[in-house]
Amino acid sequence: MDNIYRVFGAELSPYSVKVRSYFRYKTIPHRWIVRNPASQGEYQKYAKLPLVPLVVTPDNEGIQDSTPIIERLEARFPEPSIHPGDPIAAFVSVLIEEFGDEWGNKWMFHYRWAREVDQLSAAGRIARMMMPDAPEEQVSAMIAQVRGRMTGRVWFVGSSAENAPRIEDSFRETLALLEAHLGNRPYLFGGRPAFGDFALWGQLYNAWTDPTPGAIIEGRALNVLAWIQRMLFPRPEGDFESWASLEPTLAPLLERQVGRLFMPWTAANAEAIAAGREEFTVELGGRKWTQKPQKYHARSLGALREKYAALADKRAIDAVLERAGCLAALRA
Repeated sequence: MDNIYRVFGAELSPYSVKVRSYFRYKTIPHRWIVRNPASQGEYQKYAKLPLVPLVVTPDNEGIQDSTPIIERLEARFPEPSIHPGDPIAAFVSVLIEEFGDEWGNKWMFHYRWAREVDQLSAAGRIARMMMPDAPEEQVSAMIAQVRGRMTGRVWFVGSSAENAPRIEDSFRETLALLEAHLGNRPYLFGGRPAFGDFALWGQLYNAWTDPTPGAIIEGRALNVLAWIQRMLFPRPEGDFESWASLEPTLAPLLERQVGRLFMPWTAANAEAIAAGREEFTVELGGRKWTQKPQKYHARSLGALREKYAALADKRAIDAVLERAGCLAALRA
């Protein structure tokens, strides 16, 4: 038996490339396998859900869901650690990981399917991934099929005519905040990538590959663009910084995006699931946001709350979370 992990994924899946970046950073022997009809038979042997990424271990065990995959591998390959030694920075990284996966996906998915130019770009790439050797007329039919299916699913991330301005404003403001923060450091928490880098990067990397958000990134955020490219093959370039060093430029991201938008949204979503509601409305940054609740997001918030509850000494982190507007949702 060899020690090669198999990573089934897709370039247009932010969660797949998130896991692939982690494997590359850790230099864990692995093989990247595009999930398409050619690999579907092997994929189905191990997948419990029809989702990517799927990681198959050298012992032929299938693991799914990007966050548990990374957490499982981090226990097996602890060095170099993706968790800062500073306890405040370490939990902020965990919080940004959740923010990237759950709120950042709104930016990526909305931009990908909101405008014709992005729809055609993404649907074309997906169709050619699925049918690499098919004649052009079959590919064209697949493009139309993918486009029709995916544009009908934007409600899943809350994308709608009413919510679109909030999503796009959030994307642009996050880029501006990250641009300032990444001006003098290669990664979000200093000289090496942290847990939070991988999740946030997966969404922004995928957005960069689409015409509209890609042009925004390249036109407004060159430091972010350099980080996006660096995270394709991340390498340690130094040590993690302390929270005192990170706070001046990272706290604004916590306050403006995580505390002001994401935490109220994820708490309202969980409340709607618990109450069995078909739809929920919450005020985010002075604007009404309405969407159908999502069960996975509620489970994910539950896991985040468990991580917060497990902290032995909460005094220092609570002060940071309180200022950012994140504490109440974590304590609920």
